[in-house]
Amino acid sequence: MNGSIHEKKGFQQDPGTEGKGSPKNGKDPVFVIQKHDATNLHYDFQLEIGGTLKSWSVPKGPSTDTHIKRIAIPTEDHPLEYADFEGTIAKGQYGGGTFMVWDNGTFRNLKEEGKGNPIFLEESFALGTSAVFLQGKKLSGGNALIEMKKGAMKGNWLLIKMDDEHADANPINIETRSVLTGRTLKEIERVDS
Repeated sequence: MNGSIHEKKGFQQDPGTEGKGSPKNGKDPVFVIQKHDATNLHYDFQLEIGGTLKSWSVPKGPSTDTHIKRIAIPTEDHPLEYADFEGTIAKGQYGGGTFMVWDNGTFRNLKEEGKGNPIFLEESFALGTSAVFLQGKKLSGGNALIEMKKGAMKGNWLLIKMDDEHADANPINIETRSVLTGRTLKEIERVDS
């Protein structure tokens, strides 16, 4: 792919802003879920791993119901400062459409090799299976990410809510406002137009 993610997403390459705006939460890695109104409305699920945001496109968004498995299509990694990007990228450009920060927070790794020996996130994702505990403004609790190894969906992942005190059957689409600004997608689009 040509160009950096900064060029594709329209970031300014100003050394004074490199990393600016990325959540500062001590040592806890961050997660962000952006609602993205592009050709098709979807959610971008992103976890901070190895200094970038590892990213998946989740067409129906994450679920809080343990019985629902969501398809998570891997996309290219994004820079950490992308975590608080909210606005509109012109149609026809890479990532064109309106973005809202639907949820954000920190997470912790739940994957263990043996009793009390956590597997590094990079390693668990390379193996195609991971479990994280989200601590967000809208979503909390355990979520598993499992890479599909066979069939027509090979290479895609499943995002599955783990059975814990944060599991319920409430649909996420009732949550329509940004956790950063309180705006809806339409309000963000109007401001950026």
